Amino acid sequence: MSHWVKRGLTGLLLLALAFGAEFGLATIIPDTAYRQLCMLAMVNVLVALSLNVINGMAGQFSIGHAGFVGVGAYTGAIVSSHIHLSLGARDYAFANSFLVVPPSIIAGALVAGVFGLLVGLPSLRLKGDYLAIVTLGFAEIFRLLIATTSPGSSNTGIRAQIAKLGGPQGYAGPSDFGIAQYAGPFWVLGGVIVCIIIAWRLKFSGWGRALRALREDEIAASAVGVDPTNYKVTSFVISAMGAGVAGALLAGMRDGNPTVQPEQFNFAFSFDAITMVIIGGSGSVSGAVLGGVFVTVTVKMIEQLQRLEFVEALKATHPEFDINALRMVVYAIVIILLMISRPAGVFGENEIGRWFRRREAKT
Repeated sequence: MSHWVKRGLTGLLLLALAFGAEFGLATIIPDTAYRQLCMLAMVNVLVALSLNVINGMAGQFSIGHAGFVGVGAYTGAIVSSHIHLSLGARDYAFANSFLVVPPSIIAGALVAGVFGLLVGLPSLRLKGDYLAIVTLGFAEIFRLLIATTSPGSSNTGIRAQIAKLGGPQGYAGPSDFGIAQYAGPFWVLGGVIVCIIIAWRLKFSGWGRALRALREDEIAASAVGVDPTNYKVTSFVISAMGAGVAGALLAGMRDGNPTVQPEQFNFAFSFDAITMVIIGGSGSVSGAVLGGVFVTVTVKMIEQLQRLEFVEALKATHPEFDINALRMVVYAIVIILLMISRPAGVFGENEIGRWFRRREAKT
C-alpha cells in the first residue's frame, strides 16, 4: 500500500471519527454535564497545544495566553452570532454549522494572530521575566478594557465600540439572546485532530528543529544562519492563532455558556494553560494533550467535591472556607512532585510512542 493511500485512509478514518462523535456522543454520554466536560477538555487541549509552540518549542515564557484565547472567543462569538442572525435560523442545525463555524474559527485565528504579531514584534526581543510581564500585561489590559466598560449611552468613540461587547456581564450576541452555539463534537474534535497534526508536523519539520536550536543556544543557532527574531515572532503568531481557534470554539461550544465574559480569561486561565504544558512536558505534543485533559478533569473533580454533604456542612460552619483554592493546591503539589521525580514533565520532550519505547529499553 502506497504512502498516499495510507494517508488518505487515515484521513477518512479521522473524518469518520469526528462524524461519529457528532452523532454518537449524546448516546455514549447522555449526561449533559459530562458531555460538556469532554468538550471542554478538547478545547483545553487546543489551548495547551497552542501555548506549547511558544513555551515548549521556542522556550519563551508567556503567561498571558488567556488574552489571545479571549480575543478569539469574542471575535468568534461576534462572527457566528451575526451569521446565525442573517440565516434567520432558530435552531443550531448541523448543516448550518458549515456556514457558521469555519468563518468564526478563521476570524478568531486571524484577529488573535494580528494581536500576537503586535505583541510579539516588540516583546520577543526581551527574554525571561521581561517577556512574561509583557504578555501578562497584554492579557490584563484586554480583560480590564472590557470588564470596566459598561454598556450605556454615555460611552462615545472607541469606548462605545468596546461597550458593545457587554462589559462585565459578557457578550450575548447582537440581540442579547445568547451566542450561536454551533460548535458541536464534530468541530471541536476535528479542531483537536487538525491542531495535533499541525503541531506534530511543526515540531519535526526543519522549522521546528531550528526553533529548538534557538531555545537551546541562541548564539550558536544564529551563527549557522537562524534568524532569532523571525523564528520567535513567527512562533508567537502561530501560538496566538491556535489560541484564537480555541477561543472561537469555546465561545460557540454546544452545551456551553451562551455568553463570553471577560473574567473567563483572567490570570487563572493563563496559569491553567501553563500547568497543562508543564505537566505533560514542555515541547511534547502528547504531553500537551495529557495536560489539557488532566487540568479539565481536576477542575471537574473539585466541582463535584463541593456537592458532598460534609463539604457543604463545613462551608456552612466556616463561610471563609473556599474549596476552589484546593485546585491551586493540587496543581502546586503535582508540579512539585513532577519537579522532583520528572523535572521535564511526564513525557519530557518525547512523544508517547517514543516514551514507551524508551521505558521498554530501560527494562
